[in-house]
Amino acid sequence: MTGPGQPVPPPGYYPDPDGAPGLVRWWNGMTWSDVATPAGPGVVVRSAPVTAPESRPEVPVSPMEEPAPEGGGHRTAWIVGLSVLALVVAIGAGLVFGGSGDTPTVAEPSPAVPAPPGRPADPTFAPGTVQIIDEESGIAYPFLGDGWFEWSLGGQYEVTSIAGQFFTTQELTPDATRFIAQCTSGPLAEGYGWTGADSLQATTTAVADSVRFNYYPGPNERRVLRDEARTVDGHAAHLYEFQLSWDVPGYDATGERAALLLIDVGRSAPALLYISIPNTHAELYGVIDRVIDAVEVLE
Repeated sequence: MTGPGQPVPPPGYYPDPDGAPGLVRWWNGMTWSDVATPAGPGVVVRSAPVTAPESRPEVPVSPMEEPAPEGGGHRTAWIVGLSVLALVVAIGAGLVFGGSGDTPTVAEPSPAVPAPPGRPADPTFAPGTVQIIDEESGIAYPFLGDGWFEWSLGGQYEVTSIAGQFFTTQELTPDATRFIAQCTSGPLAEGYGWTGADSLQATTTAVADSVRFNYYPGPNERRVLRDEARTVDGHAAHLYEFQLSWDVPGYDATGERAALLLIDVGRSAPALLYISIPNTHAELYGVIDRVIDAVEVLE
């Protein structure tokens, strides 16, 4: 990051050393993060000379408080009942926007990240995409830019359709699946107690319990960071943010920060927004607030 004899800049976000306009990367004092993120609210950008990015660090989190029951499920890249072979077959078809291809555009595309040998490349968004519009759930939210791919990994239990973005953080887990970071949405499925706006908190908590059991290594511990009523674009909503930790051999991550935002969009089912960042990429925790603060309800 600096020349011989120059002091090493302190950790922080710096303009993308690849020169991508409007993007920043995390520097931990020695190495760069793999993934660039748009500069914006919650991202303080430092000024410093930069060179080509190197490998990103692992950033552990402290032990959490709430033990999970034994027998909890494993995080499986949100694939329900799919093997590695099924994952490979599914990669070619994106499910963004619940079948809608409607995205605003600007001038330049985000560069694609090559897939590992033997696996087809993950689908990229249309050039210039700046917002993900999920017509099925009735919400829109920011596309996070370079390194994030169009959702193509199948369904999940908690929603009836799924749209959004992800990137792979570990190619092969002990469950023979990919571990990912994601930002996805969909209409809430039945069975989580939804009866209207007065059930937002209870329903969001039930969804969080389902997510924790179905998609993460177990046993794990959970620490609740936020459990609060919100207003999203004039609509009642509830935010449940938590941090999980685990000690399970074979996983690169030892924890993950996740946020569930349930929004009463005035339809028969509320919209569920899910954001998850493994602690191998803790420098990206800031995208949670960035996305949540920018959610729009489609009219």
